[in-house]
Amino acid sequence: MNRAHVEVHGGRRPPREAAAVSRGLERSTTGIRRLLRDNGLSLAFLGMFLLALFAGQGLAGRNAYNEEQREHGQPEVGYGAFLKTPDFIEALSENWESEFLEMMLFTTFTALLVQKGSAESKDPREPPEDLEAAARRKDAPWPVRRGGWICRIYAYSLSLAFLVLFLGIFFVHAASGAGKQNEENRQHGNPERVTTLEFLSTSQFWFQSFQNWQSEFMGLTSMIVLSIWLRHRDSAESKKVGDPHSKTGKS
Repeated sequence: MNRAHVEVHGGRRPPREAAAVSRGLERSTTGIRRLLRDNGLSLAFLGMFLLALFAGQGLAGRNAYNEEQREHGQPEVGYGAFLKTPDFIEALSENWESEFLEMMLFTTFTALLVQKGSAESKDPREPPEDLEAAARRKDAPWPVRRGGWICRIYAYSLSLAFLVLFLGIFFVHAASGAGKQNEENRQHGNPERVTTLEFLSTSQFWFQSFQNWQSEFMGLTSMIVLSIWLRHRDSAESKKVGDPHSKTGKS
């Protein structure tokens, strides 16, 4: 841009260039807003998860752990070191284990069982999805369009994913629990070491598991039953405010 051109516009950008910059900023802002709008639910829960994990459980757990260390005459640990301890990993995995079990069973049981009037149940009059018709859709995911055994596996991939996650975390819970038990034995001068399989057979392991499992089952039961009579406007987990109590399903 030459000097005369700048002087004509008082040292400012020419109208066309300013308009182009404005449109670019608008597109950028719109893109960010669209990202937040389209992913707000997952981003909100992801943010709360990270805060609860690292700013909540991590900090509070480290303080509680160091109190026990002082009581046993052991050195305190820093924040990063605490996140690697069997104590933290066991507490984390026993909760994650119950969550993945809950989601796996919920996904499976809602395909097999019905609760009349619940927003969390399918309508018993609704026929099973036609996979052959789904495969003819141009916008269907590629495993569906591929058909055969790939489509059949994909048709149950959500519950299978939760099952794999549950089994993996179940093992981590057992391994970290054994590590924590061995650490406590060492602090008390007990040379005995417990293997993962040995800890898996202890009442302590199953007490930890069932105390988390029962809370998840109670929460799901509450959601299934309360959604028959109660509503939350515009929530995907609720029937419409004006729907009768006898209506089953959300749609």
